[in-house]
Amino acid sequence: MNFLRGSGKELFNLSRFLLPVGLVSVLAVTLGVGWITQPDRLVRGYQPEQPVAYSHRLHAGSLRVPCRYCHTGAAKSRVAGIPPVEKCMNCHRVTRTEAPDIRRIHAVYGSGEPLRWARVHALPDHVFFDHRPHVNGGVACQTCHGEVESMQVVRQVMSMRMSNCLACHRDPEGARDPRGSIVAETGFAQGPEHCAACHR
Repeated sequence: MNFLRGSGKELFNLSRFLLPVGLVSVLAVTLGVGWITQPDRLVRGYQPEQPVAYSHRLHAGSLRVPCRYCHTGAAKSRVAGIPPVEKCMNCHRVTRTEAPDIRRIHAVYGSGEPLRWARVHALPDHVFFDHRPHVNGGVACQTCHGEVESMQVVRQVMSMRMSNCLACHRDPEGARDPRGSIVAETGFAQGPEHCAACHR
């Protein structure tokens, strides 16, 4: 018990130093490990290889196919959805049927199997996101997904971190669709900031 014989003042001074250093160390390690082990799918630039070379620059850009033609769930369900092969076949039964990727789509369609697209934009499991209030509220697809119509291969342009979502919820005017094509007549409201809005 000799180690306890020091004055109370010395022990108090030691604890005033060790406690903050210990807390800062634990916090730094936790944040560092969290940042380093972040899945690739949550960072800017994530661009997985796809089963066919689908060009958004051609379809959404040059041909001006609206986002919601393929991603039909965006305005009416939680998820925008990845189009089934049948959607591709609406055009490619007659268009560019000899191209290698279109032949692959025909083969997949004939087999009855789904085309296994690699998801580009995915949130962590603990996050609840619903496309409906965003799309129907006039938020442009490009706000979160970037200018997809200019991308040959889609990549993630915005980090899927909470700070980006909160920035938009706090100051939503920058998210308004400048073309006005999907802006609701009712105006543009600020998004909720309480935890239960996105974490359920």
